[in-house]
Amino acid sequence: MRRWLIKSLKTSDGMKIIFQFIIKELLQVKRDKKMLAVIFLAPMIQLIFLGYAANMDVNVIHTTVFDMDNSLTSREFVRKFEKSGYFVIDNYADNYEEVTGLLNNGETLVAIVIPGDFEKRIERRETAPLQILFEGSDGNKSSIALGYIQKVITSFSNTILFDIRDKLGMKIDLSGSLTPEVRIWYNPEMKTRYFMLPGILALILMITTISLMSMAVVKEREIGTFEQLIVTPIKPGQLIIGKLLPFTIIGFVVLVTVMVVMTQWFGIEIRGSKLFLLFSALLFVLSNLGLGLFISTISRTQQQAMMASIFIVMMPMIYLSGFAFPIENMPGVIQYITYAIPLRYFITIIRGIVLKGIGFSSLWMETLILFLMGAVILFLSAIRFRKRIE
Repeated sequence: MRRWLIKSLKTSDGMKIIFQFIIKELLQVKRDKKMLAVIFLAPMIQLIFLGYAANMDVNVIHTTVFDMDNSLTSREFVRKFEKSGYFVIDNYADNYEEVTGLLNNGETLVAIVIPGDFEKRIERRETAPLQILFEGSDGNKSSIALGYIQKVITSFSNTILFDIRDKLGMKIDLSGSLTPEVRIWYNPEMKTRYFMLPGILALILMITTISLMSMAVVKEREIGTFEQLIVTPIKPGQLIIGKLLPFTIIGFVVLVTVMVVMTQWFGIEIRGSKLFLLFSALLFVLSNLGLGLFISTISRTQQQAMMASIFIVMMPMIYLSGFAFPIENMPGVIQYITYAIPLRYFITIIRGIVLKGIGFSSLWMETLILFLMGAVILFLSAIRFRKRIE
């Protein structure tokens, strides 16, 4: 296999044939105006839309209050929630039935139930119980809201303790107290968009290269030009290289385009080496083109190629790559399967380069695995494609 690939590149005539084949593929893409728009315009639109949509931050928490005490202390407690900037008090319920209805209809995420003796218990320096009800269908949002609630309650409790201490004239000097200084590295504002966008960039590159490669060969077979290529003096190796290189070029154009959108539109700086990012992207593109080439050998129509690329390749890679779901939270068997997903390693690399600014010295293992996977996938797919030609 390697011999005839090298042989195809040795002679000047072979190089001319490959060059002409690349020009032919690029001109074919250029003539198809709709495909041209899909290739270059759609990725930018996808990145912009997904960049705003892929945001798991919880900034607004719709809240209902059922205040059975209706005292000065309970109203001050509710104001603490409003001042936090996260809780929006949409409803003041009069009974439990109203609270239950709002939760069941999804009109509120959190319901705070304040008992009738709330202020009296605090004045007697007793524990004042509260009831917090969640609409917990979205566990992630509920857990974040719970963290905000705990901070508000802790702040309110500390205020009460200091007030009691001042009223009693107590002066307590605390010794040996801990004062944590929290510093958040890589994403100081803790925005999920900064974490998601590099992964979205990897997804767009994967979708573009696999889809184009899988459908391009099938399209030529459908319109009858593939048989014409086979009967020409073009060697199988030249045909494969001539098919791979144009889509490699297109993949890099798409990559650079969405990188510009990510940096200029969303203001996400690439902290690491851009050359290392492009090199790792090349390794990732090789594995994608290999998968696309394999799909083209098992598909007879463009519809089959599209369905196979989506459901056999892309969807499992998206779900198992760690793009949105942490791999460490998956069952043990599924975690072993993720080691066979090229997207897993490229997402680790691109997030490390963009967010952390780390380079090859820290990511050499992922880079090596990505190279080996790309070489093996491309080699096996090329063998199968050559057998189909012959």
